[in-house]
Amino acid sequence: MTNLCGSAEQRPLMSQRSLPGTPVTHKHLPIDLRTSMDGKYKEIAEELLARSMTDSDMRCAPYEFPEESPIEQLEEKRHRLERQISQDVKLEPEILLRAKQDFMKIDSATDLEYMQDSQEDAVDQHHVEREMLVEKEFQRVSISGEEKCGVPFTDLVDAAKCVVKALFIREKYIALSLQSFCKTTTRSLQELNPRPLDVSAAEDLRGSPVDSDMRVHMPVSETHPYDGRHMTSLPPDAGYTCAMLDGVVHVYTAQNQDKSTELDLPYPDLQEYIADMNVMMSLIINGPVKSFCYRRLQYLSSKFQMHVLLNEMKELASQKQVPHRDFYNIRKVDTHIHASSCMNQKHLLRFIKRAMKKYPDEIVRVESGRGQTLMEVFENMNLTAYDLSVDTLDMHADRNTFHRFDKFNSKYNPIGESILREIFIKTDNHIHGKYFGHIVKEVMSDLEESKYQNAELRLSIYGRSVDEWDNLAQWAVTHSVYSDNVRWLIQIPRLFDVYRTKKQLMNFQQMLENIFLPLFEATVNPSSHPHLHLFLTHVVGFDSVDDESKPEHHIFNLDSPTPARWCDDNNPPYSYYLYYMYANMTVLNHLRRRRGFNTFVLRPHCGEAGPIHHLVSGFILSENISHGLLLRKAPVLQYLYYLAQVGIAMSPLSNNSLFLSYHRNPLPEYLSRGLMVSLSTDDPLQFHFTKEPLMEEYSIAAQVWKLSSCDMCELARNSVLMSGFSHRAKGYWLGPDYNKEGTISNDIRRTNVPDIRVAYRHETLCEELHLITQAVRTQELDRIEEEEDMLSFTPSQSTAPPISTLEKP
Repeated sequence: MTNLCGSAEQRPLMSQRSLPGTPVTHKHLPIDLRTSMDGKYKEIAEELLARSMTDSDMRCAPYEFPEESPIEQLEEKRHRLERQISQDVKLEPEILLRAKQDFMKIDSATDLEYMQDSQEDAVDQHHVEREMLVEKEFQRVSISGEEKCGVPFTDLVDAAKCVVKALFIREKYIALSLQSFCKTTTRSLQELNPRPLDVSAAEDLRGSPVDSDMRVHMPVSETHPYDGRHMTSLPPDAGYTCAMLDGVVHVYTAQNQDKSTELDLPYPDLQEYIADMNVMMSLIINGPVKSFCYRRLQYLSSKFQMHVLLNEMKELASQKQVPHRDFYNIRKVDTHIHASSCMNQKHLLRFIKRAMKKYPDEIVRVESGRGQTLMEVFENMNLTAYDLSVDTLDMHADRNTFHRFDKFNSKYNPIGESILREIFIKTDNHIHGKYFGHIVKEVMSDLEESKYQNAELRLSIYGRSVDEWDNLAQWAVTHSVYSDNVRWLIQIPRLFDVYRTKKQLMNFQQMLENIFLPLFEATVNPSSHPHLHLFLTHVVGFDSVDDESKPEHHIFNLDSPTPARWCDDNNPPYSYYLYYMYANMTVLNHLRRRRGFNTFVLRPHCGEAGPIHHLVSGFILSENISHGLLLRKAPVLQYLYYLAQVGIAMSPLSNNSLFLSYHRNPLPEYLSRGLMVSLSTDDPLQFHFTKEPLMEEYSIAAQVWKLSSCDMCELARNSVLMSGFSHRAKGYWLGPDYNKEGTISNDIRRTNVPDIRVAYRHETLCEELHLITQAVRTQELDRIEEEEDMLSFTPSQSTAPPISTLEKP
């Protein structure tokens, strides 16, 4: 399993089997995290959820800062003053002029000596010792004084407790599901809750598979992973049986499925999850917490601007000293791209024309019991190969798709015909996805030719039939759809209401069974699903997709029907989908780790539109998310995503056509504050024009937002860190110590990211974590001292005899 920033220590949760209906409290922690909101979480959360369902057009939601906020007015005044100062050199303070002179001075004796040493021996000299010089040289911004955060100490303590409580909640769920949690954040939380580290979650990261002087390209396997030899060496049958109860799969060691034969595979209790959701929903609208987080985010933005002012030229100089490496030949991963739209329009058009010339008489579909050839399909549309053009395909998103997800979905149909979508970009059709497999392999060939670009393509499993997994795996293995540059994610569209209306499903549990039971069967006995077993070795996780802006008619709470009883035509809410996907994935991960197989992560579409509780669910349950636009409106959640270093795959060109204009996209703001963001394409078929859509995404972002070379390389490095590629691959691409903390994790010869930037990010994150943990510890120490004073005073009172007894003879 991949690791974003490090492995999380596992802290077991109570499962429904052992202690049903027991919500989590934080009494197990050796510190007091009680706040003024304790006891009111449920009421506050339900009120906020109800408002999000009814007041969809609220001018200012309770979790965001209003536009007329005095804090924002002060910030705007400060920005205007800074612009005025930068435009008028005569008004610049002398200290700022000196800072600029130091910042422009790159020919000091130390720098020249370093450059000479680098040119003499660029490879053999020990990397860490060489970069320590750069780390010492860069300019840091620090704040002195007792109160460094600008809020009263009582508000700081209350906010710090809430933030720490939220981080503990996320760490608990991420550790339980064997996903990765930021190592730096884990270390800070351990200072508040000392406990022995459980290294089981980091077994696959032990040791270093790559030497520091090895080449940047991972050796390619000589055998194809889908050849016949792998079919003959499948793992044996474990002999377990599986059954789904209340929406979660249970595994038994014998045919008689009772408690005595059930395997201990943990998953979170539903009541516990609802309680934690209520806590999180209450935190994001708490006034002092919201104000504190907003101020910290503004501080992080300003601090980064100062860092760039003082160190930009030094970062550029360190990049220039690296031989051969530049932005074009560092590893980049497209962390959010859908397989059905991974090609551009011109590519699809050429492929359709080639297919019409090469396979005109191939039967591609059956209608009314009669087979239709490819030529007949186009003749029925009165079209020839010569008539086709990019304009005829009409698959590019335009101004008419803005806030119209229904029109955007129709753009997946070439020439507006769903028949052509079924023939060319579906895996399950009359020709078993032959054309789609060919065009995806052409995209893979383009990625391999570029050498440094990789992608995580999303394929759909709908949950309408139990055969979908086998059909998908059969498609991948039969057509040899594989590349070392590509990994798969499985997206689950939230379309239960559509299937229920068409009478394809009886209840929501049937959908969950169709999605997860084949995975458990392939894990227990790979021989029962041999193609699926091979295919799953290249699957890294699950995604949840659909239009987030669709209204939700139900609030997920303890009164919600279980999946077996969800027979309504209304769709379950987002958090309902995510919880049951997470719970089943958690059980599956523990079973697969027990059998020595790869595990999966949860990386849903989250925060593109819709209510804020989508981002709350994503924070608690997901390793990474896609989009995250609504974080710009929720300062508490944005600060939490920063502290936990939750990966966010952002697609500005996609957002520009659907939900948010390009100039309003928060990606540059997230990047400056230090959130773990990466650039991705989403749907090249709808949004891009060139053969290299990921480079197109980077180039437009660099031009519009004036990103520096260091910024671009940092985004590329983030994309590799948050991707699902193996630990060994990341060692080749980023350096052998990429999963460690600080500058030792960076190899500039591979990433082209200066150690100055990595050191700044690490030190800033440590300072923010230290601020909140120190506030909690200080308050806890004061409480302990007060208790000790009370204890020392009480015995002296009790041992003193009453006056009346002294007066007795």
